[in-house]
Amino acid sequence: MKIGVIVPQGWTGEYDGWDAAAAWARTVAVARQAETLGFESVWLFDHFTTVPRPTDEPTFESFTALAALAALTERVRLGHIVICNGFRNPALTAKMISTMDVISGGRMELGIGAGWKRDEWLAYGYGFPETKVRLAALADALEVLTRMLAPGREARATFEGEHAAVRGAINQPKPLQRPRVPIMVGGNGPNVTWRLAAKHADELNVDGLSPDQLAEALPVIRARCEEIGRDPATLAVSVHMWWGDAPAPGQERIDRLGRYAELGVSRVMTLLQASAASDEPLESLAEDARAAARSTP
Repeated sequence: MKIGVIVPQGWTGEYDGWDAAAAWARTVAVARQAETLGFESVWLFDHFTTVPRPTDEPTFESFTALAALAALTERVRLGHIVICNGFRNPALTAKMISTMDVISGGRMELGIGAGWKRDEWLAYGYGFPETKVRLAALADALEVLTRMLAPGREARATFEGEHAAVRGAINQPKPLQRPRVPIMVGGNGPNVTWRLAAKHADELNVDGLSPDQLAEALPVIRARCEEIGRDPATLAVSVHMWWGDAPAPGQERIDRLGRYAELGVSRVMTLLQASAASDEPLESLAEDARAAARSTP
């Protein structure tokens, strides 16, 4: 099982009171530390202002920040956990992620979800459609993205949906990865989100599920694949381990990681808020990850 690090960007208040330049320098330092320690991937949230309440503190935008980290790292994979589909035209998202895949030497992941943080939507002028509309827009976006990211120099993307459309759209340069940048759909909705993941994604990222909750969910995830004739083994399942209820370092965290591995989780991603101020938290996580790997059959 792979372990990814969500690096500080300010969304959870870890940069409250910081100078912006100093905060960015720390984000870069943590990403580089994650690479040095052997973590598989580095991630950012796609949010504009802090949680739970928006405050006047630095929160770095995810695409521009990841593009910079792509140029400042060498090995780790890079992605969003996960982008809010409603914030960007999906064809533009495809164009940006393709360019970033070239910048990074083929290390990008495209994590995407329907979006949920109402205050951001309203503050930035997006409105806030009801859930079923946001999910329908995500479905159309995934149709656009899969067409835009398809290999082939002469390929042009066409799709006509209610919420998104492309008409002979050119996407050059293509991503370096083949057959495409991996798509990761994020969310816990068994009826719509998991069906969209089964249809379009390489990976489903579930948000904050405990090992026991995941064990209950896995048969449903498998069923979503089987109902469209997809081999469930071809849809990787990963877990975003929320910082708010993360296990304590040491045996509790080792056991949690080991349990996820036993369930067949492909990777776990987590934010250590304390990494904004110290190198020790990532060092401790690396030790626990190694211990969990040794203890997992």
